[in-house]
Amino acid sequence: MKFLLKAAFLLVFFTFQNTYSQQIIQTKLPDTTSNWKKKNTVGFDISQIAFMNWNAGGNSSISGLLKGNFLRKYETQNLKWLNELIVRYGVNKQDGIELRKTDDAFQVNSTVGYRRDTISNWYHSAKFNFNTQFTNGYAYPNTDNAISKPMAPAYIFLGIGAEYANKEKKLSVYISPLTQKTTLVLDQTLANQGAFGVEKATYDELGNLLTLGKKSRTELGFLVTSFHKKELFKNMNLENRLNLYSDYINNFGNVDVDWQMQLDLIVNEYVRANIGAHLIYDDDIKAKEEIDGQQVTVGPKVQLKQLLGVGLVYEF
Repeated sequence: MKFLLKAAFLLVFFTFQNTYSQQIIQTKLPDTTSNWKKKNTVGFDISQIAFMNWNAGGNSSISGLLKGNFLRKYETQNLKWLNELIVRYGVNKQDGIELRKTDDAFQVNSTVGYRRDTISNWYHSAKFNFNTQFTNGYAYPNTDNAISKPMAPAYIFLGIGAEYANKEKKLSVYISPLTQKTTLVLDQTLANQGAFGVEKATYDELGNLLTLGKKSRTELGFLVTSFHKKELFKNMNLENRLNLYSDYINNFGNVDVDWQMQLDLIVNEYVRANIGAHLIYDDDIKAKEEIDGQQVTVGPKVQLKQLLGVGLVYEF
């Protein structure tokens, strides 16, 4: 009898000790899971052409474009928060012509969305967007008077709405019936001209300044944005971004368009070629032209930029 009691006691003791040891070991294991994901992409595109005693003529030139895309994403089953920083800066140099800017962008995008169940692809969402540039812009060949500057303009969009997000199709569509658009023109010279839709300065008959131009303008309107990325063929990806905005108060139905499309051709892990186009129309942006040596402001026009580049890309 004593032997059985002793055996039972030892069995209970070792079982308890083993269970307790497992609990201790389990509590010491680090939690390596995280809801945060990140992706950083930096690249440099270059193109060059040179002539020497070339009978057909031509100007030697070299162009370079530095670009970066930085993503931070927080995601659970029902909540997602996507943050994106996009930067680009490009220049071109030709024989006998000063260094000229070809691209300039600083953009921050942030979208937070919540859905009630994991089956639906629809989210209740809020979106923030900020967009400006790094350096002055000119209507070449006139480099005396800048037509744009850092924070002149800068655009801020802030709104609430609904977003359809499909991971498998890499498609998202955001619809906001209530979005505030703020245009900043923090350079007083440009503000006095009424650039980018702000209220311009007033002068008397003799040209004396009466009131300064306002440095900001606020609108309330309807915003639709979409993003789609698709693999057309192996190592060939098409990316499409579209923003449509219309102000409720001023000329509702007159739509501001910002459309970017880019085709990436992947050579290998580090080398890529890309073909892109960027179209903008905003009736608050007045074009400037050089007429008889004078810079003249004309009406709004469709802005179109086409890009073709080959360069290095590094992701980390």
